[in-house]
Amino acid sequence: MAVQGIEGYPVAIIGAGRGGHALLELFLEDKLIRILCIADTNPDAAGLRLARERNIPTFTSSSEALQSCKDYPDCIIYNLSHDDNITNEVTRVFGQNKRVASGPEVKLFWQMIMNLKQTKGALEKSQNQLQSIISNVMDGIITINDNGNIEGFNPAAEQIFGYSQQEILGQNVKILMPEPDQSAHDGYILHYLQTGQSKILNVRGREVTAIRKNGEHFPMELSISKMALGEQNYFVGIARDITERKQAEQKIAHLAHYDYLTDLPNRALFVDTLDHSLALAKRNHCKLAVMFLDLDGFKNVNDTLGHDAGDLLLQSVALRLKETIRNSDTVARVGGDEFTFILYNTDYQENVSLVASKIIATLSEPFILNSNICHIGGSMGIASYPDDSTSVKELIIQADAAMYLAKQNGKNNYKFYRDISNKQDLSLLNPTQDP
Repeated sequence: MAVQGIEGYPVAIIGAGRGGHALLELFLEDKLIRILCIADTNPDAAGLRLARERNIPTFTSSSEALQSCKDYPDCIIYNLSHDDNITNEVTRVFGQNKRVASGPEVKLFWQMIMNLKQTKGALEKSQNQLQSIISNVMDGIITINDNGNIEGFNPAAEQIFGYSQQEILGQNVKILMPEPDQSAHDGYILHYLQTGQSKILNVRGREVTAIRKNGEHFPMELSISKMALGEQNYFVGIARDITERKQAEQKIAHLAHYDYLTDLPNRALFVDTLDHSLALAKRNHCKLAVMFLDLDGFKNVNDTLGHDAGDLLLQSVALRLKETIRNSDTVARVGGDEFTFILYNTDYQENVSLVASKIIATLSEPFILNSNICHIGGSMGIASYPDDSTSVKELIIQADAAMYLAKQNGKNNYKFYRDISNKQDLSLLNPTQDP
């Protein structure tokens, strides 16, 4: 006699057509049921074929099938054969008290089974579609419970964070956060559960910093929503690695403010920096100097050795200039072979002259460009804040005018704006006044 829950409750199916086949499929999926046999007069019936594949006894005679079940007096007989004589066969084998599920009862049961199968099929299809979307979406999808433990982690999340599902499921989501967010996370969840207030739920595309398995920090775009299933709360996070986007944004921002060839600040950044520096100098009651440098002999290098050599020369000049000034000072390339400087805290003119002399001297040293030795020089003009002007535009114009005076006086030297004897019309010295 079968023991229910161990071997499964014994059943026998008479009739292996559509109904019997569907009933057999249903019972095969239930571990609480043990199928003793299935019978049909048609040896090629669908139910018999399926039973033979699963090593279930099959019969073409209902009498033989019932005889094989007589050692299981508590078994249930399902008659889907439309043969009313089956009831008599069952009585003959098992006695008067044996009940057979047949007729309208079985038809209703069969219809219920078919509806269940259709519903199950639709649910499985929907579940498979959803799982396919979750598995193939490019964004990471992470599900956590209200304790902060991870219960869902799709393949994209595995790729983003470097953890496999086996490693991460059951772990607290804090493992994906750097400090100080990691230490504060439990408090965030507790505060939300107690008050219902949250600054991060339903906020689309919030930018945060996350941490990979290898310890690497990276920028991430995160959207979090709440999902309630019964009395259990879950939180679903959609995560997107935005490292490449941030790098592109930084590159664009850098190109907007730095010279592409020398990587020095460009004209726009220089003007902004000078404006900020003047405000600091005014607040701190200190002086600063603006210097305008134009290379001497650069055109000759371009004409004789080509533009590639000219580019190399400008890059070499930029390196020497950065090494000559202090870290607190600024040097920029404002166009062509023109460079500008901001020297901070220049309370003594002798200090400015010393820096200008060092710049002229370093430019006088030979440059080696593709095995070619080149010699250039530099003419430099200097204007001072607040002695000469307090205006960004005027200081640049004045330094440019002084530089032009240096060129008129033999080049490869520097001049201060105060050295200009006639300052009534600066356009006579410098036709380009717009900074």
